[in-house]
Amino acid sequence: MRDSVGQRSAQDTGRPEAGRLRILQLLQRSRAPLGVQDLVEQVGLHPNTVRFHLVRLVRDGLVQRHAEVRTTPGRPRFTYAAEDATSDQRSYRLLAKILASFMTEALPDAARSATRAGRSWGRYLTERPAPYSRPNEQTTVATLVDALDTMGFAPEPTVDGKEIHLRNCPFREVADENLQVVCAVHLGIMQGVLAELRSPVTATRLEAFVEPHLCVAHLGKARRPRTNTS
Repeated sequence: MRDSVGQRSAQDTGRPEAGRLRILQLLQRSRAPLGVQDLVEQVGLHPNTVRFHLVRLVRDGLVQRHAEVRTTPGRPRFTYAAEDATSDQRSYRLLAKILASFMTEALPDAARSATRAGRSWGRYLTERPAPYSRPNEQTTVATLVDALDTMGFAPEPTVDGKEIHLRNCPFREVADENLQVVCAVHLGIMQGVLAELRSPVTATRLEAFVEPHLCVAHLGKARRPRTNTS
């Protein structure tokens, strides 16, 4: 089924987030609130599809809905405006949702791909130690904890050094809908940080939401790379 302008609706393509982002961007650029029909004319989607996206954007706190004041009888017209506060941050959050959902739908092993991507970024974000230095477990885990704290995870290492308790998920809204991918990225980031530090330990697994506000990262011995003795 196609819309009146001949374009497939976002729902038809199986990726509603793309249409939702287009609507959010239009509202952010608009100097005045827009109605459903205004958005229909600009994005070329069916009115019901636009309403579907607006409901989600309002629910996610990205858009405000207002009822216009009428001076004549009849139902009020609803208009929509993007939230002013931290709109850039919320746009990035929506983009994260889009990318996570795309990976979940499009990749045959989304978790493995997400872990690999996280591992690359963990390495990139970490300062490599000097050549021939031998970082110990305590030092490298402390560096990882500092990195996780900077990213907003509120980490707490256990006394025995076998776990790191994460008291906050900075991507909680994204994780609620794409838990497998988001947690795999976080695990990969931790593995990448420790690998770049040449740590004797690595993050072996990540338990998501063992309590409402607690995830647990488990640490274990890192595999040493094979050396060519020939």
